[in-house]
Amino acid sequence: MTSKLDTFFGAMADPTRRAVIETLARGPASVSTLHAPHAMALPTFMRHLKVLEETGIVRSVKKGRVRTCHIDPAPLVEVQGWLAWQREIWEHRSDRG
Repeated sequence: MTSKLDTFFGAMADPTRRAVIETLARGPASVSTLHAPHAMALPTFMRHLKVLEETGIVRSVKKGRVRTCHIDPAPLVEVQGWLAWQREIWEHRSDRG
């Protein structure tokens, strides 16, 4: 699980990728819609999407000339489980101040 966590947090460390996730949290969107608010070349933006897709956070489907992206919640659920476990450990530490 650690390598999955490393990959997830590495992907989420970038503000552009976090912005994409925030947009997709409202629903599926085309690549052009996701790219529009970012002041970067499309190939650069596509590298960000590729990182999110390789992590499994984002999935995309191409219909004709339009690629539509959506969130896959599975990696988020795994991370949430790990964070809950860490929180449990910290809340039950005997040396808490």
